[in-house]
Amino acid sequence: MTEIVLGVGASHSTLMNTHWEKTHHKDRAERFRDALGEARDALAAARPDTVVLVGSNHFRGFWLDLIPSFTIGVDECVASGESGTPKGPQPVDRPLALHLAGSLVERAGFDVAFSARLQIDHGQSHAIQYLLDGLDVGLVPLVVNVFAPPLPTLDRCERLGRAIREAVLAFPGDRRVAVIGSGGLSHRLPWPDWRAPDGEDEEFMVDAWRHGRNNWQDYDVRRREIIRAAEAALNPGFDEEFLSWIEQGQAHRVTEYTTEELEKVAGNGAQELRTWLLMAAALDHIPGRRLAYEPMPEWLTGMGVAVLDPAQTKERQS
Repeated sequence: MTEIVLGVGASHSTLMNTHWEKTHHKDRAERFRDALGEARDALAAARPDTVVLVGSNHFRGFWLDLIPSFTIGVDECVASGESGTPKGPQPVDRPLALHLAGSLVERAGFDVAFSARLQIDHGQSHAIQYLLDGLDVGLVPLVVNVFAPPLPTLDRCERLGRAIREAVLAFPGDRRVAVIGSGGLSHRLPWPDWRAPDGEDEEFMVDAWRHGRNNWQDYDVRRREIIRAAEAALNPGFDEEFLSWIEQGQAHRVTEYTTEELEKVAGNGAQELRTWLLMAAALDHIPGRRLAYEPMPEWLTGMGVAVLDPAQTKERQS
């Protein structure tokens, strides 16, 4: 019997790797890092065989020549390795990945894209680095488009999470499956709407997104300079509210926002909360446990970690 044994939501930032010593709020940074370690320990205790790893793409695995709303990696998966994150081939649970891709199309009405040679970036490899370190697990990587509008609606992501749950539980094998949602919380990246760039920096960014497939490294120095020059735009009040929804099993309430409303209140980086929402739906919206929330202006991001544990839910109900 295949079962879903744990869910984890966690923010990511490559600035953890590249600018740790320049971080002013070191106490906050250490609490967040410790929470990642606690989530990693929870994953180890849950003994998953496979992790469905839901993350975003920062125009290092996908470019404007082709941006699907949802893409499942079904065979080869390679991490780009930027900013000290893992690099190279990652282990994919091919039977489960193919099962999910087929079931979502044939039974759930989701025309998800698939890739037999998927490249991921820190939107997922950050979780591999900090949450899966030392764990012997296969992956089913799922990339959600959260940065190249038009984006899949929040409601569509929630429904996809429910469909993934049904497909995983119907897998005709014996798997212990965990689900990780990587991204968020509130933050604003200095990234333009690719349809209407304004100014030299925005033109540069869109050019990188159009033409970076074979040479994204050539754009990376200036790209990171633009990011490091950006001012933080966090909304701790929104982040606290969202995490309270996670704790109450009500993450679906974020679907009350339109894409435009979510960006206005929490920044374009908050569109990554689609990954948390999808994870929570795959866990049937059971109540979660918040491990940390730390507003990190040096990392431009409100950093959160939460765990959804079906075993603990059953214990409370018994």
